[in-house]
Amino acid sequence: MARVCQLTDRKPVVGHKVSFSNKKKLRRFLPNLQTKRFFFPEEDRWITLKLCTDAIRTINKNGLVSVVKELRAKGVTV
Repeated sequence: MARVCQLTDRKPVVGHKVSFSNKKKLRRFLPNLQTKRFFFPEEDRWITLKLCTDAIRTINKNGLVSVVKELRAKGVTV
């Protein structure tokens, strides 16, 4: 799964690059993905996730346990 957030499913989107002469060229807008390791104390192990920065803030707010539960309900192996 390249360039896809595991939590929010954000993917690259396509838009226009507009030059000074107003010519439009297609380009890709990539999500801000980070590979992050979290310690999961319930299973006493480290989990590596590929997340966008918005998803990292969600984990900080809601906690890792609830996010992992949501991912496993979605079918992602963690």
